[in-house]
Amino acid sequence: MNYSVFEVFRIGIGPSSSHTVGPMSAVNSFIAELRRANLMHLVERVVVDLYGSLALTGVGHATD
Repeated sequence: MNYSVFEVFRIGIGPSSSHTVGPMSAVNSFIAELRRANLMHLVERVVVDLYGSLALTGVGHATD
């Protein structure tokens, strides 16, 4: 999956839209790929590791 910086970082709701719109866009693309490949039924759990400033947002973005 290839993404342009303009797809991940766009203006959104809130004071830190790059920390909300980017992840939402990424997960929506991931889910769409799973559905296209008919793999959604195989998913039991998804583990996400956050890095950098996104990992440090904590309670404000429910990443704690």
